[in-house]
Amino acid sequence: MINDLDQILSASAKRMKRSVIRELLKMTQRPELISFAGGLPSPESFPVEQLKQVVVEVLDTDSARALQYSETEGDKRLREILVEKYRKEGLNININNLIISTASQQALDLIPKIFVNPGDKVICGLPSYLGGISAFATYGADLVGIELDDHGMRSDLLEQKMQELQRKGQKPKFIYVIPDFQNPTGICMPERRRLEIIEIARKYNVLIVEDSPYREVRFSGTPQRTMYELDGTGQVILLGTMSKIFVPGFRLGWIVAHEEVIDKLVVAKQNTDLCTSSFVQKIAAKYFDKGYFEPNLAKTNAMYKEKRDAMVEAFHKFMPKGVKWTEPEGGLFLFVTLPEYIDAEDLFKIAIEENVAFVPGTVFYCNGEGKNTLRINFSFMSKELNIEGSRRLANAIKRMIKE
Repeated sequence: MINDLDQILSASAKRMKRSVIRELLKMTQRPELISFAGGLPSPESFPVEQLKQVVVEVLDTDSARALQYSETEGDKRLREILVEKYRKEGLNININNLIISTASQQALDLIPKIFVNPGDKVICGLPSYLGGISAFATYGADLVGIELDDHGMRSDLLEQKMQELQRKGQKPKFIYVIPDFQNPTGICMPERRRLEIIEIARKYNVLIVEDSPYREVRFSGTPQRTMYELDGTGQVILLGTMSKIFVPGFRLGWIVAHEEVIDKLVVAKQNTDLCTSSFVQKIAAKYFDKGYFEPNLAKTNAMYKEKRDAMVEAFHKFMPKGVKWTEPEGGLFLFVTLPEYIDAEDLFKIAIEENVAFVPGTVFYCNGEGKNTLRINFSFMSKELNIEGSRRLANAIKRMIKE
């Protein structure tokens, strides 16, 4: 082994960090422990029997192409399906506006790859998705956090920050938002706030990266129009994924953007993995064509609603005074705010003693704040374990509450 490895690592390699959540998951494998740590879809949502049929059909009818390399842009039929789906929602796009990625995490890597130089400013929420924060930081982005309220990223604070940066002669490369059931908070941004952020982005000529992995995981309320549709000028880059609505193991995602941006992303992807798996793209396209997607998504959302309702009810029953939490209309997470004197990392150790796990909220804050917050996943565990895990978590919190 090279004995001076650290001396020859690139600057970007040195900026890389292991996923805190993935490392936490290694600690939570005891069978008696109820883990709310991962953002994992329920295995009950996986359409195994339908997939068996579809896989055989793909191999019987299209094996030569399914097992071969595919275009970097992605399988044409799958792209047509996704474009048609978005057009029905109101987006004015065609197949040249969409590229398939190896899940949306690859999209979060490709975007800073083509836009970010070390030291460039990138705006994100406080808190925001850890995978996005890590991807941008790896390319040397200087992350600037904007506080959230009950409606998402605060547009007034965003405006103030943009003015401040402009006075300093600095221009962010993009604003990163998760408007639908934000990870980690579960907040869904109303249209008025989306329009305010779009207006600010136009005023300062800054791109918006709209990360939307949870948009279709909605249990109640009214679907909001995407920021991509509301903008309509090419100022927004929209990310989507099948990981939360179909099969996470397939690692299928996509990027919707102006054709000029897509062209640059194609080149970046060619230098990364050439193409996303042809086989899983063919399977996904066939699955959609057979009409299986919508019915299975409806069943999955109904199941997640029951799980969310059970957890929220348990929180109301068991949590001590001074603890607050979000009650989202969709997505996979609740976000919990503790009394300010409680550090969630200290609570984590006690929670493990109570055989329950979560993700401390500070990992979602680019500025290291959020020490009294934590993220809870309600989709993976059963309804019964959501209730029991909530009781255990409440017991752990009670052990730290000052009377």
